Amino acid sequence: MALLTALQGGFGDSADALRIDGRAFSREDLLGAATAVADRVAGAPALAVLARPSVETVTAVVGGLLAGVPVVPLPPDSGPKEREHILRDSGAALLAHAIGDSAVEDIAVGAAAAGAAAAGVSGGVEALPVDPAARSATTYAEPAGDAAGFVLYTSGTTGAPKGAVIRREAVAADLDALAAAWQWTAGDTLVHGLPLFHVHGLVLGVLGALRTGSRLVHTGRPTPAGYAAAGGSLYFGVPTVWSRLAADPEAASALAGARLLVSGSAPLPVPVFERLAELTGHAPIERYGMTESLITVSTRADGERRPGSVGLPLDGVRTRLVGEDGAPVPSDGETVGELQVAGPTLFSGYLNRPDADAEAWTADGWFRTGDVAVIGPDGFHRIVGRASVDLIKSGGYRIGAGEVEAALRDHPAVADAAVVGAPDEDLGQAVVAYVIADGPVTGDQLTAFVAERLSVHKRPRRVVLVPELPRNAMGKVLKKQLLAESGER
Repeated sequence: MALLTALQGGFGDSADALRIDGRAFSREDLLGAATAVADRVAGAPALAVLARPSVETVTAVVGGLLAGVPVVPLPPDSGPKEREHILRDSGAALLAHAIGDSAVEDIAVGAAAAGAAAAGVSGGVEALPVDPAARSATTYAEPAGDAAGFVLYTSGTTGAPKGAVIRREAVAADLDALAAAWQWTAGDTLVHGLPLFHVHGLVLGVLGALRTGSRLVHTGRPTPAGYAAAGGSLYFGVPTVWSRLAADPEAASALAGARLLVSGSAPLPVPVFERLAELTGHAPIERYGMTESLITVSTRADGERRPGSVGLPLDGVRTRLVGEDGAPVPSDGETVGELQVAGPTLFSGYLNRPDADAEAWTADGWFRTGDVAVIGPDGFHRIVGRASVDLIKSGGYRIGAGEVEAALRDHPAVADAAVVGAPDEDLGQAVVAYVIADGPVTGDQLTAFVAERLSVHKRPRRVVLVPELPRNAMGKVLKKQLLAESGER
């Protein structure tokens, strides 16, 4: 079966089947323009795409997939070193972009210089302007399911970004499992304004519509006004988006006619969950995934939507928790362990990184997510955070940062909070909370507030009031940056 089944007919079409940042496109138009791109890239080792939220980006991505060329989304806001690394590491020979994009020349020149410095020879990346008005009727055979569809680069928090090779069949399996979990059909109109260089915005938010046949409205930027005006039935957002909507009652009320609100890429604060449910009449769906695994766990459209929980494994996905000694951790709703996953949505491995592959996989074939979680007796999953920054070992106790953050957010004067484990000579690590206050409150008051709700050893040893928390494009708090900026090392 074709990966992008909605482009093969059978779902109907309209002049605005896709609307991206105000520009309408039919599926027939997209197929013709993307095939024109495929004609130019067929046989290339990889196709980089300067992934702005545009019709050109969608056209280039689909063109690469039609031609069977691995697509490498390039974040438009990445720095020169990151861009050069991604282009050089992926082996991309072409960089697709919108006509007239002034950033392309600098990127291509920088990549050429980096390639020459690394290899001792001249080299570079050829700029490939994308014309959405172009058309081609060439027919391409569907590539094998185990062929690479994407090379998606991780955030690089522990070094240079690594390229995760995503098989076409993994994308198809994930989208089908999500369609079943969310009852996502061709009758839906999907709305989001997320970046098009991540799993959330691109794989789910574009390819999902091109597989299920649903209409797609990309708002350009994920503003409350844009979401309110879109008239969708299915909405995707990260917690920052939902927080802003919850703070805009008029915009939020416009989503009352929707069928499903989906939050992902970072934990949704419980107060935002509850406020959204109050204003829209819809308790949000929460889900969990990674670049390497795509989406693996989610609450269901027809199931319980529990604040702070990401629900149950998708069809075909298996999960387990293990301790630091590798032994199984009980699913008792209390014990924290590293989450490992197995199933058809997993990546093939890291591009040219056998060392990273060896670290990422267990001997019996499970992927080590690096996230710590709790699983209840009913199978519901709650993600505590990253093992590297969110599992705090203090005074012999193992403390999940997410649990402390949730307790802090329950305080009426707290808008948001991030908790880390700072080095401490006595405790090993001390619980330190960075808090955005939404009213008069002191650190001592917040410490006492947490101690009344959680075990005393989980209370923050220090509370730092800050005006904002550093975040990446998907809304995740950059805790290592937070530590560095605050002098906690």
